[in-house]
Amino acid sequence: MSEWHHFETTAELDSALAEQVANILTDAVSANGIARLVVSGGSTPIGFFHELSALPLPWSSISIMLADERWVALDHKDSNEAMVRRELLAGAAKEANFFSLSADFPDPVKNLDRVNSVMGECPAFDIVILGMGNDGHTASLFPCADELNEGVSTAAPALMVHPKTAPHARISLSKARIQNTRHGFIHIAGSDKRQILEQAVIDNDPLAAPVVNFVAGPTPFSIYWAPKN
Repeated sequence: MSEWHHFETTAELDSALAEQVANILTDAVSANGIARLVVSGGSTPIGFFHELSALPLPWSSISIMLADERWVALDHKDSNEAMVRRELLAGAAKEANFFSLSADFPDPVKNLDRVNSVMGECPAFDIVILGMGNDGHTASLFPCADELNEGVSTAAPALMVHPKTAPHARISLSKARIQNTRHGFIHIAGSDKRQILEQAVIDNDPLAAPVVNFVAGPTPFSIYWAPKN
């Protein structure tokens, strides 16, 4: 079962998570010559991104990608990739290698084939950091999506998802690919998110709240939580 880490403020959480992630990445580069980091979009990780990008890491040996992406062009306001490039890949962190989930936009078939081909050859990630929506979704594994069963059962690394309660089609890493990581974190803020996650754990229904798939399992993800400031 996942271990909870509680912080008084989001600033404290962002700093602690950045330090933990930095240590893991540094050790991975020392051991293997490369480190692989998977991050999530949305507004919650922005403070963490700023903290991490300011640290003196071996950025040119770090590969970064998103756990999911909205199926929009890079210049769209809802593009997670654009946000990551703006908020994380700044300063020295510009030297990091970024793998795009939507490089072949607007052709979803060609794009999904590319992502599955590359991710199928990729070893275990060193770190995956997930967020969570108010409906219990994580990455783009939505409880409302017809593709959810595929997302939690397929051996393929990625899939296209069409949520009914959120805008835009999505491309998402699958449960199997997300769980293939050495370290996992769930990063949430706010009393509402804490209550939702705690109830999801009690209910233990991974289809009603897909985040449950990562609270227990081969790599239980540590939960980093703080109230919103």
